[in-house]
Amino acid sequence: MKHKTDTHASPETAEQAHAKEARHEAAPVSAPETDKAQEYLDQLIRLKADFENYRKRVEKEKPELIAFGKHQMLFSLLPLYETLLRAKAQLDKAVCAGTDAELCKGLELIFKEFDKIFAAENISVMDTEGKPYDPMCHEVLAVLDCPAEKDGLVITEAQKGFRCGGKVLRPAKVCIGRTKQEAGSDAAGASEAQQPPAAEKEGEKE
Repeated sequence: MKHKTDTHASPETAEQAHAKEARHEAAPVSAPETDKAQEYLDQLIRLKADFENYRKRVEKEKPELIAFGKHQMLFSLLPLYETLLRAKAQLDKAVCAGTDAELCKGLELIFKEFDKIFAAENISVMDTEGKPYDPMCHEVLAVLDCPAEKDGLVITEAQKGFRCGGKVLRPAKVCIGRTKQEAGSDAAGASEAQQPPAAEKEGEKE
C-alpha cells in the first residue's frame, strides 16, 4: 500500500528563519553600493552643517534687521516733526500777539509725545552751528566767506540732523565758513597764472 506524498511543505522553524537572516546580513556588499551609501552620508553631513550655519547667521542678523526697520520708520517721521516745528514757530509769534494759544498748547502735547519716542529710541538732535565741519554728520549746501576764527565751522543750519544710538540717522544740511583770501595774495596768484613759463620765454627770444 502506497503512502500519499504530502505536497505541503512544513512551516519554517524560528531557528531556520534566524539562520537565513544571519546569512543575508553576512552577505558581502558590493563596492558600488558602499560608495553610494558613503556619498549619501556625506551629503547629509554637509546639509546639516549648511543648515546650522544658516540658522546661526539668521540669529545674528535678526537684531540688525529689526533695528534697520525701526530706523527706517523713524526716519520717515522726521519730515513731519520738522513741519510741526515750523508750525510751532509761527504759532509762537501768534501767541505773542495774543491769539491761537489753545492751538499752541495742542502742539506742545504732540511734541511731548515725540520727545517720549525719541528718548525711548535714543534719538538726539545734532548741535551743529559753530561746530567744526564733519563730513560724516554734515551735508554742505554752500561755503560762505567768514573771518579767520570761523574758518571750517558751521555757519548756518538749513536742516536739522539726527543721531540714533550714536549712529547718524540723517545728516544735517549746513553752510560752512571759509576764510576770504587777501586781495594781495589773490592778485599775486593771478599775475603768476598769467605769466608765461620760462621755456616759452626762451622760445620767443630765439
